[in-house]
Amino acid sequence: MNLLLYTLAGASVGSLLILSGIPAAPLLGAILGSGILSVSGQLDVASWPIGTKTVLGIGIGTVIGTGINRETLAELQVIWKPALVITFTLLLTGIIVGLLIHRFLGVDKIVALLGAAPGGTIGMTLVGAEFGVGAAVAALHAVRLITVLFLIPPIVNLLTSSGSIDIPK
Repeated sequence: MNLLLYTLAGASVGSLLILSGIPAAPLLGAILGSGILSVSGQLDVASWPIGTKTVLGIGIGTVIGTGINRETLAELQVIWKPALVITFTLLLTGIIVGLLIHRFLGVDKIVALLGAAPGGTIGMTLVGAEFGVGAAVAALHAVRLITVLFLIPPIVNLLTSSGSIDIPK
């Protein structure tokens, strides 16, 4: 029953946020809705049936995978160099930030490394669950995701508007 209530809370806020025009509003709303309900202490922690997270992970992977098509591969032929630079820069930065968080803020090393990793919330949470720290990793990524979803669109709009400053080549 608790799982149903969490699902309803996530679906309700996710559906409401669709009207906001915020990118990834359903995901953000679901995180906020179920997270607020969880933090409220009104319900026990939801207990997911065995295999549910695996099925959801496969479903999300399939949604992402179906977005890859011939056009995507054609684009990748042009953008593969920046893709590699971005990937390795984020990976290295995530490792450095994770180690710094561990050392100076006392966060468990696995939590800090997975929390600072450039992967998505779901993927890193699933990896964290395999190490027994899924909830902490999910919390770090949820804060990151919510912050990024709120800040990046206005920043992109500001930097791509006609009065923005372009970096010279």
